[in-house]
Amino acid sequence: MLIYIVLLAMVAGFLALRLYSVLGKRTGHEQPLPRPAEERTSQQPLPRSVDAPAEPREGGPRLIEPGAEGGVRQLVGARTDFDVGQFVEGARSAYKMILEAFWKGDRETLDWLVAGDVKAAFESAIDAREQAGHRLENRLVSIERAVIADAGIEGSEARVTVRFDADIAAVTRDAEGEVVAGSLSDAVQTHDLWTFGRNLRSDDPNWKLVETDEA
Repeated sequence: MLIYIVLLAMVAGFLALRLYSVLGKRTGHEQPLPRPAEERTSQQPLPRSVDAPAEPREGGPRLIEPGAEGGVRQLVGARTDFDVGQFVEGARSAYKMILEAFWKGDRETLDWLVAGDVKAAFESAIDAREQAGHRLENRLVSIERAVIADAGIEGSEARVTVRFDADIAAVTRDAEGEVVAGSLSDAVQTHDLWTFGRNLRSDDPNWKLVETDEA
C-alpha cells in the first residue's frame, strides 16, 4: 500500500478557497505560501518508497542529501513501496497546504496534516493572533528546493526530514486592516527543516508533520 501523507490533494477548489493567508512556518514565523492552491485531482502521498537514487534523474535536482542516504535505504528495506520522488513531491504539496492552513487559521486542515507538539504550537499561535485581532496575508511565492535531509526508523516510527528553500511574501494586518508588519511586494527567503512521520505498524498510511526547525 502506498504511504501517503495526505498532502496534495483531495480538495482542489476547497483549498483554493480555504487556504491562502496565515502565519508562516513553525510557531511564530509569519511567512507566506505560494500562489493559489495547485490542482489536486488525486490524493498525492507524502510517499512511500525510496526506489529513487540520491543522484538526480536525467539532469534533475538531487532528491537526497548524502548524509540521508543510509536512512533512506533503511526505509526502503522496511517499506519496499517507498518512492523517493513521490515522497518529495508530496512533501512540497504538504508544505504549501500546511502553511496556508496555518496562515488562514484552518484548524481542521491542520488536524489531519500535523501532529504532536507542532500542532499544539500552531494552534497556540493562531489563538494568540486571533486574540490580538490580527490576520495574515501571506503568499508562498515559490519553493526553490525540497530535498530529503535525514531519514530513519526507530522502533515502528519512520521519520523523514525534508529541507525546504522557499520564497515567501507576508503581511500582517490589524482589525482595521492596517499593515502592522511585512510586505507583499518583497519576498523573503526561508530555509526550513520539516520532519514527517508515521507508525509503520499502523493501518493509517498517512504521514504527518511532527517537527519543524529552521535550516
